[in-house]
Amino acid sequence: MQIPEISRKVRRRTRRSRPRSKTIAMKRMTRAELRLGAEMYPPVLDIERPKTREDCKQEARPCPWVACKHHLYLDINPETGSIKINFPDLEPWEMKHTCALDVADAGALTLEEIGLITNLTRERIRQVEVRGLMKLKGLRELR
Repeated sequence: MQIPEISRKVRRRTRRSRPRSKTIAMKRMTRAELRLGAEMYPPVLDIERPKTREDCKQEARPCPWVACKHHLYLDINPETGSIKINFPDLEPWEMKHTCALDVADAGALTLEEIGLITNLTRERIRQVEVRGLMKLKGLRELR
């Protein structure tokens, strides 16, 4: 995926026009609400979820497993339980790229291309990259 060279002014305008992600805070439910929810929405047991990357590669795209930690539509914070919707203006099936692992398999991308896929600015992508590299250096020093 090659993005044509565009001016800074045009990039800034497109960045402002993209909707920002939305975060939904976790809500504690009473036992009665949990019981009612279990009655209304029984668990789906007959569908096999992919367990490995090899299973996932064979699945249809766009990826239907929105709760997967590699899905680009949602981010779930395990500490707070909050849900962040990365693309509030799109439905999961309208997304061009749905799985971060598919994007990684595609090969090297520029910060601009990654920003378009993840709905983040190029600068934020750079910051995340630096932080990840620092973590890797720290792990290497522990050995």
